[in-house]
Amino acid sequence: MTHMYANELDAPAPLAQHPLVWRETNTPQPGSGQLLIEVAACGVCRSNLHLIEGDWVDGGVPAISPIVPGHEVTGRVVSLGPGVDGFAVGDPVGVQPLWWTCEECEFCTSGREQLCHERLITGEHVNGGFGEFMLATAAHTYRVPDNLDLVEAAPLFCPGITGYGAVKKLDVGPGQRVGIFGLGGVGHLALQFAVLTGAEVVAVARGADHLTVARELGAHETVDASAVDAGTVLEDSLDAAVTFAPSDEVTAQALRALKWGGTLVTGVPISIESLPFNKEQVIKASLLGSRRDMREVLRLASEGEVRTVVERFDMSRAGEALDLLANGRLRSRAVVETRRPS
Repeated sequence: MTHMYANELDAPAPLAQHPLVWRETNTPQPGSGQLLIEVAACGVCRSNLHLIEGDWVDGGVPAISPIVPGHEVTGRVVSLGPGVDGFAVGDPVGVQPLWWTCEECEFCTSGREQLCHERLITGEHVNGGFGEFMLATAAHTYRVPDNLDLVEAAPLFCPGITGYGAVKKLDVGPGQRVGIFGLGGVGHLALQFAVLTGAEVVAVARGADHLTVARELGAHETVDASAVDAGTVLEDSLDAAVTFAPSDEVTAQALRALKWGGTLVTGVPISIESLPFNKEQVIKASLLGSRRDMREVLRLASEGEVRTVVERFDMSRAGEALDLLANGRLRSRAVVETRRPS
């Protein structure tokens, strides 16, 4: 177990140049407070594209070279570093983008550790889950309920926590209408969390596959944004909206669809030209969620309240999965998995 295979990135480059290389590398060993995980699966996120193609180089990401991307990971514990309690070899576990936080700042001590200024992100600052093994910080590792499939559970650790964190910022319930704009990997889970509030959920997307998935997952109404202007069709009809599409046009449509006094939560960067103060609309940003939120997501999934919709790829085919994501050809969330001989 001294060597493993992983998808490594030496230097960011356009995806067409195939910068991600599947090759043999050293298997890491856990230090104090760490676990070594044998990776079962890792979800494929649009953030991976930004990292691989160099969109975040000015911000210091990737922080190391070579780096193994991937930040929504499931697997089983292989070995424990010194000082680790609460885990045993063989435990099914998962890791989300928050790989490490300082545990001392005002955010870490108030249950908002996702805002820690010193945080390290899985697959961006440290090696992630696009390989056969990965190191994890025990304080940010979660036991996966035994009744969950580890491959299908992987997206719970980014789309799941992101969607939950966004919907949690809404104050909605029965008799109200919530719009979910953007129904990819994150949106399809946020939709389910919104349905659980009892509100009427309207799903807005451009792809027929995404709209079909939305109806399967309980959307009360769908809007094909490739055929109509969602802002016009839904104008002044939503009590709340959540956006996961990094598009100024989508943001404008969501705000137009909001009632006066409505709330927009965004899980992506947005730009706004103007916000009429007389409408008293509220805009909130949402980044992941806390450790407590992550455990709640796992509980809901274990009880069958939410589920992921995944397309499976062999771990060595991460580049192919990323290409499909970049070209909008995925039904929902791609997951790369380590397929070992039985």
